Amino acid sequence: MTQAQVPDTAAPDPEPPAARLEGASRLRIFAVIGVVVLFAEIAALQYTMVASAARDIAPTFPGVGANISWMVIIFGLVGGATTPIFGKMSDLWGKRRMMLISGASFAVGTLICALTGSWALFLVGRGLEAVAISAPTVAYGLFRDILPRRYIPASIGVIATGLGMSALVAPLLGGWLLDNYSWRSLFWFLLIFVAVVVPLLVLVVPETPLRTHQRLDLGGAVLLAVGVGLVLLYLSNGATWGWGRPTAWGWLAGGIALLLAFVAVEKRSAQPIMDLELLFSPKVLMVLLAALLGSMVIGIQGYSIPYMLQTPDKAHLTQMVTAQVVAASHGQLTPALVPMVHLSFNGLMAYGLGATLLGYGLHSAVFSGGTGMLAGGGAGEWARKVGPRYPLIVAMATFTLSCLLYAFFSHSAWQYAVIAVVFGLGFGSFYAAAPNLIVEAVPARQQGISAGMLGVVNSLATSVGTAVLTAFLAANPAKFKVTIPGVPASLTGGYNTLPQLYTDNGYRDGLLFAAGAGVVGLVVAVLMRHGRRPATGGEASG
Repeated sequence: MTQAQVPDTAAPDPEPPAARLEGASRLRIFAVIGVVVLFAEIAALQYTMVASAARDIAPTFPGVGANISWMVIIFGLVGGATTPIFGKMSDLWGKRRMMLISGASFAVGTLICALTGSWALFLVGRGLEAVAISAPTVAYGLFRDILPRRYIPASIGVIATGLGMSALVAPLLGGWLLDNYSWRSLFWFLLIFVAVVVPLLVLVVPETPLRTHQRLDLGGAVLLAVGVGLVLLYLSNGATWGWGRPTAWGWLAGGIALLLAFVAVEKRSAQPIMDLELLFSPKVLMVLLAALLGSMVIGIQGYSIPYMLQTPDKAHLTQMVTAQVVAASHGQLTPALVPMVHLSFNGLMAYGLGATLLGYGLHSAVFSGGTGMLAGGGAGEWARKVGPRYPLIVAMATFTLSCLLYAFFSHSAWQYAVIAVVFGLGFGSFYAAAPNLIVEAVPARQQGISAGMLGVVNSLATSVGTAVLTAFLAANPAKFKVTIPGVPASLTGGYNTLPQLYTDNGYRDGLLFAAGAGVVGLVVAVLMRHGRRPATGGEASG
């Protein structure tokens, strides 16, 4: 008998009688939900606090320059590569156990980042932190295994949107810490946070007794993790390397080749990481396609809105550039000539509010995060009554609307706040719909790896969206030209580029691209046959 003919010994496991908290008090159930959701917020919490502090962190590591972006890139690379593997290991060895391992890795990495003065060690710490990205995908399966069925859809909706730590506390606390202390205070806070939630997870949350009895396919795991990592590496660095350069294409081609090899190996494996017939089934494929489109919108908005808000307004920009011109003249531009200096820019920058990180939190993140937090649980409960397809339709419609509003109307603080509410509604609905659609489509023994593949698609799509936006911004850099009456233009020079500042056209093109992705996602959601019945918390697919 060849390897391809060996029967799959990983037969479905019957659900143990004690697997659920049936008969437990509401206080007990809500305590379990609260602790798991807080733990699952670790990765989102650090991203909100740390990613926006790159400019403050860079001076600590002289010579790093533009490579400071690797502090964010490596987080996405390691997280995207390890998420499906941790999902599979949670099916094999226990979901709470794998969440605790990811928390321990996060704690060690955070401690390294808080203490080190070495750029290489800092990146190692960021990589160890990134393992916690797997926590939400593992938490979906944990809830499916231990909660009473009626609580599962709403609880799953709350996992990604959180209980307010990443949505409300992180932008405000992160901005306050940066304004009053060094960037290392962010990591000390994160270390304290994980030191609190890990013991709570041990004390409050039971482990699921459900296991898939098979060996971990190490070869398939390596192919999947490295393949995903190489594709993410290309998407994260393509703008810097040059999208069409052969050396850049090599990373992408290598990643795709490894993923194709993964499919070929898994087809012949007696105990594959994931049932490929299930992965390529219409139900799962349609959910992954919708997740791809929705996550592209999230990636574009998540990258663009903080930059738009923190771009200086015209008055401050003129003042800032004039000071630079005076400093660059080495005394030749006397105070008497300064009022005569005329600055012209190559395009509008009407989106700018000149906000700090704290200002971004107050004007936008609090509104989108707060709305998303409420919408996640609400949309999950709605899915329990009418099916998760309807929340997905709402998500795609509000994603599209928010992109169009940002593209054409977001020029003041109140407009940013209103549009952030619209986006938050879509964000919460999306993260309630997609995981619940997966839960309703796959058996319990494939829950961890299936949610892991959903996480991979989300990571890839977010990187694609960010890459597309980066390309649009790179094509529309902000430039200025100095004109002084009586001074020949040959002496004042032509246009000079303003680093890390972009004109409205770049943002508008990126947001319109995101709106297009939202429209296609809306069509997919409307046509989707799956998810039209009330969500059962996995009972129908169990």
